[in-house]
Amino acid sequence: MTLVAVVDHGAGNLVSIAQGLRRAGAEVLVTDRAGDLGGVDGVVLPGVGTTGAAMSRLDAAGLSDPLRAWKGPLLGICVGLQLFFESSEEDGSRGLGLLPGTVRRLEQAPRLPHIGWNDVAMAPDALFAGIPDGSPFYFVHSFAPDPADASVVIGRTEYGRTFTAAVRSGARVGVQFHPERSGDLGLRVLGNFVAICAEAARAA
Repeated sequence: MTLVAVVDHGAGNLVSIAQGLRRAGAEVLVTDRAGDLGGVDGVVLPGVGTTGAAMSRLDAAGLSDPLRAWKGPLLGICVGLQLFFESSEEDGSRGLGLLPGTVRRLEQAPRLPHIGWNDVAMAPDALFAGIPDGSPFYFVHSFAPDPADASVVIGRTEYGRTFTAAVRSGARVGVQFHPERSGDLGLRVLGNFVAICAEAARAA
């Protein structure tokens, strides 16, 4: 069975994410221990709140460097995606620096936080297998990543302005929306990630 670690850094919908992964056939390990990442097939980095608080918890738990070193499938969700980048305007904090770019406030938004469903324009990607382009997903945020390399963007949507809703760089993939709150389509995203993890384990 595919083993997926869900990183517990004190901020995230851990129960809902774990349930969604289990429904997709994964064995799930919710952990705040860096040593647990060594034997898993994939890692999910969730998050709600601020990037600064999330980074402080990752640093305190000794998880930041292991996440930077992790070469297998990695899924970032909401703040977990924002942590992929170098810095955030939210609180002037740094991120993990997995991708070049900055997390920026949705300045043209009619109101913040942005809470609700948005249709996402998706590039072909294994994470979106079987999901129609333009499908709706659930967002709760006031900031979104601005990648320095536009080629990593695999999903976009609009709220006041067009913003990045999903990225892919090698085995690292992230979404600004919450798949665990996005009904059947969100569960399909989690299931696709489990399939990606299983395929990577077979190829290893």
